[in-house]
Amino acid sequence: MKRLSKLILCAAITMSGFTAFPVQQAQAAAAGSVTIMLDGYPLPFPVSPAVMSGTTMVPFRAISEALGIKVEWNQTAKKITATSTGASGSKVVTLTLGSTTATVDGAAVKLAVAPQNIRGTTMIPLSFFGQQFGAGVSWNQATKTVSITSPQRDLYTLGFYAQKSYGEVSLIQSFDAVHFGWSRLDRSGQFTTSSTDFWWPKADGDVTPESIVQNAAAGGTAPYLMVYSGDKELELTKNLEDPALQQQTISSIVSLATEKGFQGIGLDLEGLGLTGDKQLVQSQFNTFVKNLAAVARPAGLKLTVILPPLNGSYKGYDYKTLASLADDLVIMAYAYEDESRPEPLALVDQGIRLALEQVSRDKLILGISVYSENETSVNAKIGLAKRYGLKGIAIWRLGLIGQPVWNEMSKSVEL
Repeated sequence: MKRLSKLILCAAITMSGFTAFPVQQAQAAAAGSVTIMLDGYPLPFPVSPAVMSGTTMVPFRAISEALGIKVEWNQTAKKITATSTGASGSKVVTLTLGSTTATVDGAAVKLAVAPQNIRGTTMIPLSFFGQQFGAGVSWNQATKTVSITSPQRDLYTLGFYAQKSYGEVSLIQSFDAVHFGWSRLDRSGQFTTSSTDFWWPKADGDVTPESIVQNAAAGGTAPYLMVYSGDKELELTKNLEDPALQQQTISSIVSLATEKGFQGIGLDLEGLGLTGDKQLVQSQFNTFVKNLAAVARPAGLKLTVILPPLNGSYKGYDYKTLASLADDLVIMAYAYEDESRPEPLALVDQGIRLALEQVSRDKLILGISVYSENETSVNAKIGLAKRYGLKGIAIWRLGLIGQPVWNEMSKSVEL
């Protein structure tokens, strides 16, 4: 995985010239109509942004938490300290309530407006904060909206590779891990690599599925064997309810993964809990994942479980227990509505927040379907992963990304 060398430099805002926005001087209480959008989605504040002497003031902690900056408050000295730490070094910014002098790594810097306490919330000049750390910004005077684009950040990146992904095979080494969708459970619940939708590819001269996997590993990208199933014909249910079949399936998955040089298993078993006893289904699936982990880990294989979102239709997945069994979880935050259009940001946001109620953020990966997203929408989804401090993003799939989307993604996350 890439080093988090730019974690904090990528975790803030640049707003050069922001104080020159054509707004009238106003009292803080009169500026409640100002809205701040971070990566295309509203950023909530405990106190509304305020315009004071032509400078936009925002709650310091809300901005910092959204961008991953460590903040300390000294009540006695009325002093705020923001610290960025990364492989390239650290930066310490200190501000004091009522003082127009701040320090940046010990050097004095003048502020247009001193930090203020408004209704118990410390407000600081957004322009100063941005100038120290960097990002893009635009201002819409008509709607009094500040739109911020967070800088590029180093996140864990996972890509999916299916049968029609070869056109973008060169992108494999841009990801930390790639899941190869070459196996599934068939109609009878049996594990197979020769189905009609997820199958083991045929060799094409010197290019073999094995060589693609080997080249991925050699380039530093962890290859995972992805196992898919729906439950439309109860194929998954048959496996969960048959201990002998389940044991055989787990043995086959682990054997194939180790034999072919994979470093992990991606479990994408969908369709559970649409109807019926949801608690029973959750328990059965937990048992399957527990049994698989017990065999996969001694074989040196990591385990990622790919799950429908908690605000979706399928209720057969116990996020909390599954997180304790797997190395990480992917939230498939898509297919909410019409998959030919970008997914609704509010539903993606809700799906993340529900998952965070049960799972640590460092185990959650946000799934993004580039079948639905485009070059104008994809970074809003990545922005939510950054805002909540998730482990990373998972892109469904190679072969669908396209250069325009790839170019935009590269502005938001290191690839």
